[in-house]
Amino acid sequence: MSTTPEVLAFPNIKAIISANGTAEVIVAGNSRVVPEGTSLQELRDNALALVLTEAKTLQRAVRVSIEDPEGQGELIVHPDSRVESVSYDTKPTRRRAEAPTTPETAAPAVIRTVPTAAPAPVRAPEQPTVRKPVSPRPAAVQVPAAATVDAAPAAAEAPATRRSLKDTSFLVSAPVLEPATQGWRGSLTRLGFRMDPSPEELAEREDIRTVSQHWPGPRTIAVVNRKGGANKTPTVVMLSAILARYSGAATVAWDNNESQGTLGWRTEKGAHDRSVLDLIDSSTELLSPSTNAAEIAKFVHHQTADKFDVLRSDENEEGDHEVTAEEVDIAHQVLTRYYRLVVMDSGNTARAANWRRMIDHTNQLVVPVTAIEDRAEAARLTLQTLESRGGHDAELARNAVVIVSESTDAKRSMSGDALKRAKAEAQRIADGFEPFVRAVVRIPYDPALVNGPIRYEALQPATQRAWLAAAAAVANGF
Repeated sequence: MSTTPEVLAFPNIKAIISANGTAEVIVAGNSRVVPEGTSLQELRDNALALVLTEAKTLQRAVRVSIEDPEGQGELIVHPDSRVESVSYDTKPTRRRAEAPTTPETAAPAVIRTVPTAAPAPVRAPEQPTVRKPVSPRPAAVQVPAAATVDAAPAAAEAPATRRSLKDTSFLVSAPVLEPATQGWRGSLTRLGFRMDPSPEELAEREDIRTVSQHWPGPRTIAVVNRKGGANKTPTVVMLSAILARYSGAATVAWDNNESQGTLGWRTEKGAHDRSVLDLIDSSTELLSPSTNAAEIAKFVHHQTADKFDVLRSDENEEGDHEVTAEEVDIAHQVLTRYYRLVVMDSGNTARAANWRRMIDHTNQLVVPVTAIEDRAEAARLTLQTLESRGGHDAELARNAVVIVSESTDAKRSMSGDALKRAKAEAQRIADGFEPFVRAVVRIPYDPALVNGPIRYEALQPATQRAWLAAAAAVANGF
C-alpha cells in the first residue's frame, strides 16, 4: 500500500460488492447505492466510478477499501483517473470439488485424477575406474580448460567458432500475458492501470484454450447413463454448444436413442422434419465424392445461436423402427465425413445394439448424473458394465468424465439448511466417483436447464463457467 503522506485516509471510503448482485460505496458513513449492473464486473466498474467522482469533488487522491466475493484490499484513486498502490488479497481457496458460487471469478468445480508417478530407478554404484572426460558442451557455451575431470594434461583451448544463422532468431517466442479483464483487476485495467489477471481468470483462459483446439481426425463423445432424468440431453447440448462456439469446428449432436429421444425437444427445429432414418436412407448419396458438403443441411437442424447441428431421432409416433448396429455404423460414417466433432446422446439400455455400437465409435465417455441417489447408482452401474467388458470399453470407463449437477426444481424456495444438504449430497456423489474416473466436474443448479429449449446464453455466468470447465475436461481426453 502507498505511504505517500498527502493521500489522506479521510474521508473513510469503502466499496462493497455483495454476492447477491448489489453494491454500495460508503463515504464517511454515508451509503451511496451503486447503479445496478448486468454482471458482477459491471458493479465493480460502477463502484469505482463513484469513488472517482469523490476524488474529483475533493480535487485530490482518496483511499478506498474494496471488498467483494473474491477478496478484499485497498487502492488509491486520483482525480485524473489514475489508480495506484493496489493491495488485494483473495479469499482462502475452497476445495476444488466445491461448486462455484460467484458468477465470474470463482474457480470451477473440477476434480482431476492424476496417476501416481513411477519411482525413479535405482542407479548402480559407480565403478572406481579412471573417470572419462565430460562430453563437450555445445559450441555456443564457452567451457574453460579446467572443466575436464581426468588427470590428463589440459589441452589447448579450441578456437571459438561462429554460430550458424540457422540456430538463432530475432523473433520473440514467449507469449505476452494479456492484462486482466475480470474482477477489480479488470476494472483497474480499464481505468488505465494495467493489472495481471487473477489465478481464476488464468484458469478460465486455459480452459478456453483447451476447448478451442483442433484435433487431427474426427472425435466422438458418448454421453451415457442407464437412468432417465440424469441430465444426458442437457449435457449433450452444453458440450456441443461450447465446443462449437470456441473451436469453430463443425459439431453435430446426434440423438442415438433406440426409437424416440428428447434431444429434438430441447433444441431448435429446422425447416424440415428429417431424422437419422432419413440420413441413413440417403447415405449412398451423402458419401458420394461428388456430393457437396452443404447437402448435410437437409438432414440436420442448425442451432443458430450456439453454432452446432442436431441430428434427431425418429419422432414418428406411429413408427416402431429401432436403430440397429449396422445403421449406427452408416450414420457415423456419414457424420464423420461432414463434422469434426460428434456428440452422441443415448438411450437407457446398455444392452441395446445401437448403444453398444456407439461405444465402439467413442473416443471420450461422459457420464452425467444429477445429485440424486438412484441417478448416481445408475451411473456407477453403467461404468461397471463397461469396465467388465474389458478392452476399449474398460479404457473408456477408466478415462470417463463424470458431470454431477445440483438438481432440484424447488431449489429457489428451499431453506438455507436444505440448500446446504443438497450441496453436501452433490459433494458426496462427486467424491464417490473421483477415485475411479479421470475427472469429475460439478455444475450448479440453473433453472434455464430444467425445461424448454436449452440456450447457452440463457445460463447464469457461474453455470457457463462450470460447463466450460466440463468441456475442457472432456477435450483433455482427445
